[in-house]
Amino acid sequence: MKIASVNVNGIQGAVERGFLDWLAEQDADIVCVQNLRAKSFELDESILYPEGYEGYFLDAAEDGFAGVGLYCRKIPKAIMYGLGFEQCDNEGRFLQADYDRFSVASFLMPDDPHAKQRFITSYSDYLGKLRRKRRQYIICGSWYIAHKTIDLAHWSEHQSSPGFRPEERAFMDQVFGPMGFVDTFREVVRDAGHYTYWPLLAQDTPRHRQDGWRTDYQITGPELAKSVTDAWIDREATFSEYAPLIVEYDLSL
Repeated sequence: MKIASVNVNGIQGAVERGFLDWLAEQDADIVCVQNLRAKSFELDESILYPEGYEGYFLDAAEDGFAGVGLYCRKIPKAIMYGLGFEQCDNEGRFLQADYDRFSVASFLMPDDPHAKQRFITSYSDYLGKLRRKRRQYIICGSWYIAHKTIDLAHWSEHQSSPGFRPEERAFMDQVFGPMGFVDTFREVVRDAGHYTYWPLLAQDTPRHRQDGWRTDYQITGPELAKSVTDAWIDREATFSEYAPLIVEYDLSL
């Protein structure tokens, strides 16, 4: 099973820059998209239902803001919209597809520092309850937090920057520590220099020669983490400031 996740930072602009062409080439079972910044009724059929996929979307109440989606080759048994708390659901930040053996979610953390800290309080409660359930989950998305010093360039200059502040990194320590979740990318790739976000979209310098941040994750419990067979970041996909994170699992839907 192949799952891709990407912050499109505006789905309509990403489509103009080649997102649908990229999607058609992936042969992914599920593609999680975040930060659509458009309501689903504003989107063309080609975006809602690309060939071979069923599209599911959770819009933000505010125009041109947030929103998440799932492109699924196999129709899920159920779709869960939101997490039941206002900041998440009204802003379109969590969408989950349920299959027989596990669930896959597309997730978008707030990027504003104050909104993020409020969100983390409620989201931490949810994650704590999630690990106590018997069902298995894969949560894919943009957390707007670089966890370790190897996850961003020149980390010593960013210790007070949003996305690398001590309280944000402490939250990630909890997620990948006592809460019991696993960073699937780090099950495969252990060294530094792997990023999913670069501040500039139009650039002459190839991404592998640039400073970036790794702020996008696919997380799961230790049981499903054992099924990870490969993981990589598609730096050649330049339809967004964010690069797709792709993970392969020895699983079937």
